[in-house]
Amino acid sequence: MHKKNRKGISAVLETVLMIALTISAVAIIWVVVNNLVQKNIDETESCFGVFGKVTLNPEFTCYNSTANPDEILFSINVGEIENLEDVFVAISSQQSSVSFKINENPSGLRYLNGAQPVAIPGANQGKTYIYTLSSSFSQTSTRVEIAPVIDGKLCESPDFLEQIDSCSSFGL
Repeated sequence: MHKKNRKGISAVLETVLMIALTISAVAIIWVVVNNLVQKNIDETESCFGVFGKVTLNPEFTCYNSTANPDEILFSINVGEIENLEDVFVAISSQQSSVSFKINENPSGLRYLNGAQPVAIPGANQGKTYIYTLSSSFSQTSTRVEIAPVIDGKLCESPDFLEQIDSCSSFGL
């Protein structure tokens, strides 16, 4: 009879292969997790430290219901901030809303003195804008919200006013 020569993998070689597979698996998982974490850090880093540096001035934020159609005045103050590319603005009532970026110069947006085109305030500056609401805007505005745009990212540190007074109470 002819015997088959059956040789198995030695225990040492088996252990070395298991260690190599484990190290490879850990390295692959590390690369994937590290890339995800680094991406989130990069996105967060651009908006770090901007809280409270782009704000609405409540003294010059009001609605003008005597204009036809209605207008909303809002004033933005910018503190010491780098890389501010734009300011996102959202105006809403209970049934309607509109949002835009100031540097995109949406129709209906102008400075308090009527000048156009508009731009965002520079560092340590403030500007007041008037936005003419479309006729489809059904009710008096109840909320104005702003958020900075830095390095192409909309930062999640908005400032807002929920009690919008009539401009007549400001003498405007």
